[in-house]
Amino acid sequence: MGSRQNDGSCKIRVRFNMKNNTLVSITDNAVSRAKYLLNENKNIVGLRVSVSQGGCSGMTYEVSMSEKINEGDEVIKKDGVIFIIDPSAIMFLLGSTIDWKQEKFKQGFTFQNPNETARCGCGESFSTS
Repeated sequence: MGSRQNDGSCKIRVRFNMKNNTLVSITDNAVSRAKYLLNENKNIVGLRVSVSQGGCSGMTYEVSMSEKINEGDEVIKKDGVIFIIDPSAIMFLLGSTIDWKQEKFKQGFTFQNPNETARCGCGESFSTS
């Protein structure tokens, strides 16, 4: 369960049923790659998933290594790996699947997001309605 302040006068609480992965689903490929990345960096507690403004469609997914879990973060543990969902990304990621794909000329974490209404041609950015 996460909580965050909106204007300082009240607390907004967000609840997710993590047993059913209702926030996001994480594939075995994504977990495997995360284990590899985290194994090489002992000071890292998990992978942080966030969304930022950018790209031709308006927003981009970001996955980075995190040394800490902040108040309000949503934490998903799968097979011993911690994925930290930034509070500002929660509403954009609901129902998404995080995967790791490795192709001939491209590799990286991918997102299958039912909330997307558009995606740029290169697949690096997206928008929602």
